[in-house]
Amino acid sequence: MSSGETVVVTGFGPFRQFLVNPSWKAAQGLEVVGLGEHLSVYIKELPVSYEKTQRIIAEIWQTVKPKFAIHLGIARGSSAVILEQTGKNCGYRDKDVCGYCPKSFCCVEGGSEKLDSIINMRVVSKEFQRAGMDVIYSRDAGRYLCDFAYYCSLYHGQRRAALIHIPSTGSLSSADRLVPLLQTLIKAMLCQDLLEMEQTDDSSHSFF
Repeated sequence: MSSGETVVVTGFGPFRQFLVNPSWKAAQGLEVVGLGEHLSVYIKELPVSYEKTQRIIAEIWQTVKPKFAIHLGIARGSSAVILEQTGKNCGYRDKDVCGYCPKSFCCVEGGSEKLDSIINMRVVSKEFQRAGMDVIYSRDAGRYLCDFAYYCSLYHGQRRAALIHIPSTGSLSSADRLVPLLQTLIKAMLCQDLLEMEQTDDSSHSFF
């Protein structure tokens, strides 16, 4: 990636027993350690609210114009890091912290049923599994605020987004272990994205 580019990292605000959401703490940790000297990290806390999250995600892509967006959410009861491939548009019937759910139960009315990240999460997860890390691939992000935010970001960012569910239990729930792993995971995703761009650029040229 070229100099001066921005990667957005979001975490969620308070939710149920989490007065300080671990996903937001992880985002703050990533801001401290960074993602490389040529990238700036812009962090944003998302409220556990459909309406506010929808507005904030759209504003991020319109005003910050990031190269990529990483959304962090917590997987309660999981001890693994989960890489989500797909954001779903419909089926949001569980109420948020404000007691609200979208009237249409959708992220974007008229939008595609689902959107996949430009990153191949299966490839990334296998790479880390081979290194002995507890990283899992998933295509079902849960139809709540994490999934909702992910789809909105994939929609506004032309699929240049990722959703990582972080563990709530086990050794990887410790910030000391989690943040360095997230840093390495995100760098791997960005490298894959750069390679994809280069391949696309190469294929766009015709030689006669």
